[in-house]
This record gives sequence, C-alpha cells and structure tokens, in this order.
Amino acid sequence: MRIVITGMGIVSPIGVGINAFWNSLLNGAYGIKPLSSPFLTNKFQYTQGGEINDELFMHPLKKIDKAASYMLAAAQEAFLHAKLTPSPFFPQEDIGIVLGTNFGNQTALESLMETDKGSPSTNKAIKQNISFEGCTNLIAKELGCGGPKSTLSLSCSSGAAVIAYAAFLIRMGIAPCFIAGGYDIISKFSWAGLSALKTMTTDKLRPFDKQRNGTIFSEGAAAVIIEELEHAIRRGASILAEVLGCSMNNNAFHMTAPDKNGEGMANAMQMALNDANLPPEKIEHINSHGTGTKHNDLAETLAIKQVFGKHAYNIPINSIKSMTGHMMGAAGTVEAIATILSIINGWIPPTINYEQKDPECDLDYVPNKARQQRIKVAISNSAGIGGNNSSIILGVYE
Repeated sequence: MRIVITGMGIVSPIGVGINAFWNSLLNGAYGIKPLSSPFLTNKFQYTQGGEINDELFMHPLKKIDKAASYMLAAAQEAFLHAKLTPSPFFPQEDIGIVLGTNFGNQTALESLMETDKGSPSTNKAIKQNISFEGCTNLIAKELGCGGPKSTLSLSCSSGAAVIAYAAFLIRMGIAPCFIAGGYDIISKFSWAGLSALKTMTTDKLRPFDKQRNGTIFSEGAAAVIIEELEHAIRRGASILAEVLGCSMNNNAFHMTAPDKNGEGMANAMQMALNDANLPPEKIEHINSHGTGTKHNDLAETLAIKQVFGKHAYNIPINSIKSMTGHMMGAAGTVEAIATILSIINGWIPPTINYEQKDPECDLDYVPNKARQQRIKVAISNSAGIGGNNSSIILGVYE
C-alpha cells in the first residue's frame, strides 16, 4: 500500500502559513526573541523563546485554549490545502485525527489552577479544555472528521510519531485519510518544567557547532493530511510527497539523556529504511533532530554514521531548529513539512548560527545558507525525553 501527503498547514515563530514559513526558512530567519511575559522573564533564568506573534494571528474561535487555536489553524490550512470536502463519496468517517503534544492545553490548565477566594475555578468550558483529548475533539467537531481519533504524548518525538502512527492505521485499513499534527505553547507551567531540565541556552541556538550549549524552546502547531494513494487519486487530490517508510521506538536507556552511541536513533532510521525497502545510499538529505545540546547532536551524528557509513559524509544534513527553535510536540511535524518542501522545491534550508566546526560533529550540516539541490528521497528524525525516537522517510511521488 502506498501512502501520500496531500495537504500541509503551520503556525510557527518564523511564519504563519506554509508560504511564509518556507520563505523564512530559505532566508535563514531567526525566530527566537526575548519572551513577552514579564512573569517568565522575572521568574526564570531562561528568558528567550520562539513565540507566535498574536498580532498577526487571528484566533479562529473564541473561548478556546490558545494551544488548541494554533492547532486548529494549522489543521484548517492543511484541510484546505488538501481540498478535503466530505461528500457521499468521501464521508466524514473516512477522515481520522492523530495529534501529538507535550503539554496539551496549557492556558486552560493554568486558568483552572487560578483560584478565587481559595476555590478552584468552576468554569465548565475551562475544565473541558484541559483534557489532552480536548484539542482533538475540537478539530473533529470543527472540520467534520468522523473517523478514529487519537492523542499521543511522546515528548519531542510526538510530531513525527503522529505521522508514523497515522500511516500504520491507514495500512491496517482503519481509515483511508488522517489529519496528523503536533502542537504546544509556551506557558508558565511548561516553562517551569523546561527550565528545570537545564537543557536551554542563554546564547543562540547553534546545532552541531562546537560552541553549542543548549536548545531554546518555541510554540506553534503543524499538520499534514496523510492518505492512501488510491483514495487520494479517486478524489482528485494534488499529491505533494510520498511516505516511503516510518518507524517508532525508544532507547530503553534513560529518562532524559540520550544513548551516547546514538543506538536508539540509529535503530529508528534503520527500521524506517527497512520499512521503505531502501538501501542507505538512496537517502539524499536528512532533516535532523538537531537540538543544539552537546550530547544530542553528537549522539545523532554517531547514529547517522552508524547507519550510513561512508555515505554519511555525502548527505546534506540540516537542523531547522536553528531558526524555529525547538517546537516541542510540534517539532516533528514541522520538520517533516520542511523536508517535503525541500523535496518539492529543490532547496535545503540552512543550519544557521554555525560558526565553529566540531571535530566530533564532522558531517555536512548545510551551514548558514540555503543550498539548491534536487532531492528524491529524504529522512526526517525526531527524538524526545524518555528515549522516544521516530524517523519518517519521504520521497518524490512518482
């Protein structure tokens, strides 16, 4: 069974909408700025992040959680991009939903925790929004999706895992079409937890650079429409790319630290190659997890060398986190979209802020400037706390 991507949508710190996002990637836009909340900048050591400019973003509905509004906007764009219109030929139950998130609907949770004269909020709308299923339920209702729905929380691999999971469900015949996406926002609760990890930097985010000393977190959402090929053809969809293979695993190693040899990520890439029935030499580009932390970037580099051998030195590798920041639950979907856009347009966005080569990270990381290159097959990697890994192999539809 062949599975394809027919629509995409995004809300990111470097652009709302696919066109704005892609232009920013090619131009090396840096989406990290001082945080706008006085509470966050006064209470925490780390005071920069990738926030969405709400002056440019119109919330599609009132009285819904901020995170859910971003996810809904991304899903709406993907839905329109794919020209999805339920009909007697294409009933609502044909469209399922798989969403991923680290923290869920944080503004609703924080509103619930606020007290009035010592009593928690009794607002029913707030209580309905705090469920991790709340965002999935909202999109099902607003877009008329009557198929199966799931919500995954696999840390920062969530946004890629939803694509893999949706592909597996399509292969099983559960439904022919899914909205798959990830979302998260910067909030008091999430920032407290992220700060406690001590993986952030007060410098710039510098993936694979010798001077790298941490990541920077961002908010946003992204969605893709993934469907069975024959179903897409029958309804006259424009096919953007093909999902050739995918994988999900975990390191079974440590709650936060990566396996120093990168074996978990290496296994994920190899599983995706096996799933696609492709030799390593067919991969022409890697959109890396590339967080900018010392251990993660080294572990991913070692994993790439383990899987690709000498060919690793021929593969252009980038980290768009150098521009978007680490978008948490949205990151994997965002990076899959960037990979698809590279395949469509023949350009690889750069890894910006790359100034000093690291002798241990010695591959081609496409430093600082976008590179024109025809790509037929590429892989997008994601990893997360708990040792979660996911790899998606995407290719030109032929």
